[in-house]
Order: sequence, then structure tokens, then C-alpha cells
Amino acid sequence: MLKLAAIDIGSNAIRIQLTRVTLYQGNITFKRLEYVRFPLRLGQDVFTTGRISEQSKVKFLKLMQAFKILIDLYEVDDYMGCATSAMREAENGKYLIDQVKAELDLEIEIIDGDKEADMINKAIFPYMDDKAYLHIDVGGGSTEFNFYKNNEKLSSKSFRIGSVRHLETDSSHHMWDEMKNWIEQKVIRQSVKIHAIGTGGNINKVQDLAGKKAGKPISLKKVKETQAYIKSFDMDERINRLQLNPDRADVIIPALDIYINAMVWSKSPSIIVPDSGLKDGIMQVLYARNKGKLK
Repeated sequence: MLKLAAIDIGSNAIRIQLTRVTLYQGNITFKRLEYVRFPLRLGQDVFTTGRISEQSKVKFLKLMQAFKILIDLYEVDDYMGCATSAMREAENGKYLIDQVKAELDLEIEIIDGDKEADMINKAIFPYMDDKAYLHIDVGGGSTEFNFYKNNEKLSSKSFRIGSVRHLETDSSHHMWDEMKNWIEQKVIRQSVKIHAIGTGGNINKVQDLAGKKAGKPISLKKVKETQAYIKSFDMDERINRLQLNPDRADVIIPALDIYINAMVWSKSPSIIVPDSGLKDGIMQVLYARNKGKLK
């Protein structure tokens, strides 16, 4: 038996997942022991001021202390913590990560967009075959595109646009143009039918609202209809009638703008939503480096 913990420090929220991995009669089983998502929006600070505020720093340190306690209580065999766009762009991001190490003996790695995409890809491989896929991952501060054909990654690109950044700042037109041009040059020129696959909390919520199971395709028309449906409610109604978390209710519309545009540009008629993300990719990395202990 193994106990593993994945920490995902995003721009809109911070998560920890603890998982038990068992080997029984030749079968590997992953069972979630604990999952905590805390809505600490680091991107709200960073994408407007370039720094993580003192108030957010205090909350972040308390949250890391809570995560460390969970890791110790569950007697975790191995863990990995990854911080993405907000932390890597913050002037004081590395200082804060060093403080966590010094005060809590908790290791957190600030990863770039390419490594973030590679880890997420590990979690979505089971949902792809030898067709052509455009993987769209929209986070709070960045969007990653990955193009696959015949189970091989042919191209990838990280863009500095995400749900929180799009909400907090005027996203420059050149970034939208860059995304469109990348898809036209790297994807459309392949002259094959493109299947979209989407990861991220906002497209997962669309999946819920559309009543679709994980891994089942959602049509572009349905994604547009769901966005329009959510947009028809004010913030209070989104929270109370649609049961969206407050930190989801405001960013879901700008996030869906990115998914919809990417699908239109790539001429993808539908999108598969595996309900997997960075934390799941981290868990795959942890399992790979510890699976020998199950023998």
C-alpha cells in the first residue's frame, strides 16, 4: 500500500488530494482519501500588482501548514507540490516558497507552463486514441494547448491568458491572435478532423450542468448554450440557484470564452471532458516513482 499527496497551487484556488494506492491480486487501485480545495485567488494580486499581497501571504502560509498536518496525519509515503502561473509571475513568489520550506519543511516547486502541460497530459492519456486531439487546459493565469496525433504529441504551447487574468485585466488582443494563429499553423494544417479534449475546473462545471459523465463528449453548441445560460444569471443567482462556488461564479464566463474560441478555431464539433487536472497528473508522477514499493 502507498499513500500519496498532490498539491496544486493555482491562480484561482489551491488543492490537495491524498490517495491510497493498493496492489491486490495483480490489480492496482487508486482510492481518494481526502480532497481539499481552498479558494485563495493568488492571481487577483499578481495579475494586477505583480506581487502576492500580505493578506494572501498569511492565508497561504496557514493553508500550507494545514496541508502539512494532513500529510503527517495520513503518514504519506511521498508527496509533490506544484505552483503555476500566479506564483511563477509574482515578484515575491520564490521568497514565499522558500519561507514555506524554512518554516514548515514542505517542498513546493514552481513549474513552467510546459511542465504543467506535461503533467496534465499524463492524466488524460486514457481518454485518447490514435485520432487527432487538441487538448485545451484553461487555468486561472495561463492556457495550455497540446496537439496529439496517433498518440504522439506533435506541438504544445503555453499562453499567458486564463480565467482570472482575463477577468482582472484587459486581455491583449495580440494574445487571442497568437492562440488563433498557433491553432491554424500547428493544428488546422494537419488536414484531419480535430477532437477537442478539455481540462480545468470551469469546463468540468459545464460537464456537470450539461448532465454529462466524465469522458463523454459535449457539443460546441451545448457549451455555447451553457455559457449563455450561466450568463443569464447575476452573481447571486449563480451562487444560490446554480450552486457555483463564489470563486467559480465570476471566472467561468471568461474561461468558457477560451474553450469556445479554441474549438471554433480548430473546427472541433465537440469536447471530451475527463474531469482530470494537474493534481491527477502529479499523482501519476508520484505513482511512477513509487510503484516499485508495491511489489
